[in-house]
Amino acid sequence: MTTAERPAPDPQEPPVPDARERAAAERLFGPRLGLAERYVAHLASSGIVRGLIGPREVPRLWSRHVLNCAVVEELVPEGARVVDVGSGAGLPGLCLALARPDLSMTLVEPLERRVQWLEEVVADLGLANVRILRARAEQARDEVGEVDVVTARAVSALTGLLDITLPLLRGRGELLALKGRTAADEVAKARKKLHRYAARSTEIVTAGAELLEEPTTVVRVRL
Repeated sequence: MTTAERPAPDPQEPPVPDARERAAAERLFGPRLGLAERYVAHLASSGIVRGLIGPREVPRLWSRHVLNCAVVEELVPEGARVVDVGSGAGLPGLCLALARPDLSMTLVEPLERRVQWLEEVVADLGLANVRILRARAEQARDEVGEVDVVTARAVSALTGLLDITLPLLRGRGELLALKGRTAADEVAKARKKLHRYAARSTEIVTAGAELLEEPTTVVRVRL
């Protein structure tokens, strides 16, 4: 059976957050918690059926995905213009837009089926602070205009990521790259390129230490 012939996975019920996850979600999303819950429901249903999230990820949609991304909001300046590169299922862009209605968020995604899904979800949630752009990151510079922050999660190793994200900042602002245990190794391998881009500082920081059992690791590059 080819991939095209393989039946789509069935939609699933959204996971119920445990007490700690619920408390973190209430803290992060506040009055928009209901919208965050609807977003999780989209991920567990149409997100599964249309291949944006794997079925095995459903039990940890809150802990591993939505909350893991939303805590990065503590690193983003107030009123920032943010571009989320390779947004996919809206991780972390939609999570940040839900947690921070003050942000102006552009989701950049090259694949049409993902863009269509994002458009449907954003329309359903009524997120006026979110714009969706179908493009590759390296082609989006003229479309996104002035940017304060670029975010990325599971797009590429840092060395390659710098080439498609830092030009969007036009010599100012910062990249927030969500990483895991490989963060230090990726930074070490990217030193020459960071110097080439004249990065003012590069640091590995954690977000959500007070809220999550496993805080989110972020590589923060400032120009």
